[in-house]
Amino acid sequence: MKIKRKNHFAAEVATSSLNDIMFFLLLFFLIISTITNPNVIKVLLPRSSASQALSKQPIVVTITENRQYYINKRPVPVNDLDEELVKACEGLKEPTVVLHAAATLSVQDLVNVMQVGARHKIKMVLATSKAD
Repeated sequence: MKIKRKNHFAAEVATSSLNDIMFFLLLFFLIISTITNPNVIKVLLPRSSASQALSKQPIVVTITENRQYYINKRPVPVNDLDEELVKACEGLKEPTVVLHAAATLSVQDLVNVMQVGARHKIKMVLATSKAD
C-alpha cells in the first residue's frame, strides 16, 4: 500500500526583510550624497553651455548675493581678502582658485577678486552652472 503525503514541500525564499534592507541602503546613500557635496554655501551660479573639469583640488572663493566673501567655506572680510587668498595658496605649485559668485553680482565684484589673483599670479576660474 502506497501512503501519500498531504503536505508537499515547496521551496521558497523569504523576502520580507529585503524591503527594510533596501530602504536603509537608500537612506544611507541619500545622506552620504548630501554630506559629500563640497559647497555648503549655496549661491545661484551664472549659466554656461561649455564646461571644463579641474583635475586637482582647487581653492574655492565664494561671493554671496550680499557680498560676503568665503575662502574654502571660511568667512573672510573684504579688506583681508588679498592676504588670506595668498595665505591659502602658500605651498601650492600651481594654485587654482575657483570663483563661485552669485549670478546677481556685478561684473566689477568679479573683477576685483580676479585682480587679486592677477597680482599674485594665481589662476582664477569662474564656476558656472550647466545651461538647460
